[in-house]
Amino acid sequence: MAYKAEEIANKILSKAAASDSGELVSNMKLQKLLYYMQGFHLAYFGTPLFEEEIEAWMYGPVIPSVYEKYKASGNMGLTPDTDVIALEEDEEKLFDEVYNVYGEYSAIGLMNLTHQEAPWKNIPTGIGNIISQKALEEFFKTRVE
Repeated sequence: MAYKAEEIANKILSKAAASDSGELVSNMKLQKLLYYMQGFHLAYFGTPLFEEEIEAWMYGPVIPSVYEKYKASGNMGLTPDTDVIALEEDEEKLFDEVYNVYGEYSAIGLMNLTHQEAPWKNIPTGIGNIISQKALEEFFKTRVE
């Protein structure tokens, strides 16, 4: 089942806020975590976690609707909404695994990672330049096999 990107974004923000560090995630870090969540979901399940497209912007992958929602916060930490969705059991497990690995990185660290990866590197950067789900799935399958 595909969710809304904003629902997954809120789930990431909630997980970060509930962590031992209580770190609030910036919009930039959130965008990169959404990219990794989508990529690994496509690789494992062959279906998108969310339907919204990911674009290749200068500072890495971005989901425009989520960016717009949080852009007024600049680089400040984002507070989650109280209503957090539950995923299917196998999706929840993957979500936690991806968060545990990539949530440790800073926003800049994640940006640097994405800039080294084919899905972002192989697309000209700019608003409207979509990173296809096929490109994400193919790349992330190489990370799980």
